[in-house]
Amino acid sequence: MPIETLDHYSVRTLDVEETRSFYESVIGLRSGPRPDFPFPGAWLYSGDRAVVHVIGVDPTESSGLVGYLGERTEGQAGTGSLDHVAFVASDLEAMRAHFAAKHIEYRERVVPGLPLHQIFIVDPNGLTIELNFRLAA
Repeated sequence: MPIETLDHYSVRTLDVEETRSFYESVIGLRSGPRPDFPFPGAWLYSGDRAVVHVIGVDPTESSGLVGYLGERTEGQAGTGSLDHVAFVASDLEAMRAHFAAKHIEYRERVVPGLPLHQIFIVDPNGLTIELNFRLAA
């Protein structure tokens, strides 16, 4: 019963539109079809795969969300035990230029001993996103 691959991750947010816009305009994902869940949200795609599920939290009416996903007692601030989510990316120079044009702050690292360059950014909900770029050997 081996795990094959990560399917998606979900982000709970008080602002679905801001989160959707970030993942589209900053990361380059696109909005796509989403089932008719009893709570607001958006699915963001890379190719034909919905890799980010945005879950809208309405503090005044949460019965649909609670009924479907269950009760959550922690607040919306921070990301709990989750540290970051990583994507494989391409065209490091184009991504740097894209972030500069959008005034997106980022950190860069090179993984010691590996041909891997990393860029880290933070989404509107405080979740760190890691972008991995393979370097030429």
